[in-house]
Amino acid sequence: MGRTVLEISVSLDGFVAGPNPSLELPLGEGGELLHDWALGLAAWRERHGLADGEESADSEFVAESLERTGAVVMGRRMFSGGDGPWEDDPNATGWWGDDPPFRAPVFVMTHHAREPLVMEGGTTFTFVSDGVESAVEQARAAAGEKDVSIAGGASVAQQVLGAGLLDEMLIHLVPVLLGSGTRLFDGGTLGRCERTQVLDSAGVTHIRYDVLE
Repeated sequence: MGRTVLEISVSLDGFVAGPNPSLELPLGEGGELLHDWALGLAAWRERHGLADGEESADSEFVAESLERTGAVVMGRRMFSGGDGPWEDDPNATGWWGDDPPFRAPVFVMTHHAREPLVMEGGTTFTFVSDGVESAVEQARAAAGEKDVSIAGGASVAQQVLGAGLLDEMLIHLVPVLLGSGTRLFDGGTLGRCERTQVLDSAGVTHIRYDVLE
């Protein structure tokens, strides 16, 4: 069986999104800076249906992570930005169009039940309304021998960690200061981690941790 891995980009001051998120700015004000490091990489571009891109150690790192992933867990806010009944959500099919980049089953934690949404490219969104344990259990079954990626946002990451279901964290530490917004860890569970890998470049430092307790 694979591992359950939180993978997320974080600012130097601990934020995973800027303030005032909206449909126009889903990552909040300045939040897009957290992902600039990835946009030109060959591995990222290929997964999003784009040609060319930079071949580098960063791209190889991303490609390895994508290859390891067999299923994804995310929150409703990450999926669509909404939080109410689905019929009132103007972005009810998500941010990614008809061919999302996941190419694997995605389990969306929500308070509002919904039938699965089958998209192109091998992505099916399954909406889980009975808690974090159920979402991770379903994702692990779908992933088989591959990893389950906890894609965010912060609330889902905190819930998975608090439930003792997280094996590993892959933090992409980005040299920007957002000043405010959504913190990755804001209170919640205390625990210990062991750093197992560091890969550094000018735009980002990738740090892998095993979660010990």
